[in-house]
Amino acid sequence: MSIQKINVIKFLELAESIPLIDVRSPSEFKFGHIPGAINIPLFNDIERATVGRKYKKEGRIPAIIEGLKQTGPSMYSKLDQAISVAINSKILVHCWRGGMRSEAMAWLFSQGGIETGVLDGGYKSYRHHILESISEKRKLIVLGGMTGSSKTHILKYLKDHGQKVVDLEGIANHKGSAFGSLGQPPQPSTEQFSNLLFNELKLIRSDLTCWVEDESRNIGSVFMPDGFYLNMQNSPVIVLIMDVKTRLPRLLKEYSTYPADSLKTSILKISKRLGGNNTQDAIYAVESRDFARAIEITLYYYDKAYLFGLKRKPQKNLIYIETTSDDIESNALKILHAADKLER
Repeated sequence: MSIQKINVIKFLELAESIPLIDVRSPSEFKFGHIPGAINIPLFNDIERATVGRKYKKEGRIPAIIEGLKQTGPSMYSKLDQAISVAINSKILVHCWRGGMRSEAMAWLFSQGGIETGVLDGGYKSYRHHILESISEKRKLIVLGGMTGSSKTHILKYLKDHGQKVVDLEGIANHKGSAFGSLGQPPQPSTEQFSNLLFNELKLIRSDLTCWVEDESRNIGSVFMPDGFYLNMQNSPVIVLIMDVKTRLPRLLKEYSTYPADSLKTSILKISKRLGGNNTQDAIYAVESRDFARAIEITLYYYDKAYLFGLKRKPQKNLIYIETTSDDIESNALKILHAADKLER
């Protein structure tokens, strides 16, 4: 059987309409995978470790024999899964480097009458491709503003009204602060974050302006790809200036619903930066259900940190927009007006 090796660009095009099977082990898949892929592993994690040790100690042929011994009884179920997901008897597969695992599964699937394409260079070539793509210079506009300025809501408004937007915090499953994990699903790995980011960016032509929210290098436990972050740092930033009293009602509505223990845990994450007295005051405020006071204490730290971060950006890239309102539409229109000036 001849293996049909497909370069990464063509492979991703085909994956839009042909099911994609990742034959790596479950732990490899969980750590990072091509979005939309289905995991039908040749080896489970224990089997992979066993075969790997055999390969290192005794070489390729003994490893192949060990692999057959490990997987033989389950091959029928792998083929059955592939048949059930194939479309028009076609399927795509990949492993880590496009070697033995994907070739073995391609042979197996062919026995079930499935035409199988294999990613040349495997997942490794995919990662190289997407990281290069993500690092390319893009026309970004960064929306900045202190915590509670409704940036996420404004970006959603912009997207709903035809602007190109990538929701970095949505991809990361985190709102960016010490409180950012509250109410969110588990975060992806940094590797998977970049895979998901590529999927979003590929839908936006590189000559079109794309909006993103101003972020630190990390969003919770996830770190942004270096090239993309550098691109953000060199892009214009429209900063919405809104005082604490204007921001407070929305933050109260958003965070006062969470359990007190969760809020206190989040406060303790920034205790060194808040200082001992402020930390104690904030925790006491939560326990007393004086959420407004707790928010004011933590905002003092976040505002100070954010303003310090702005000073480190190229000042020629910063545009400040002052507002006395928390109205999403009104602030979005002010921001769009500022962006129009950038385009001229």
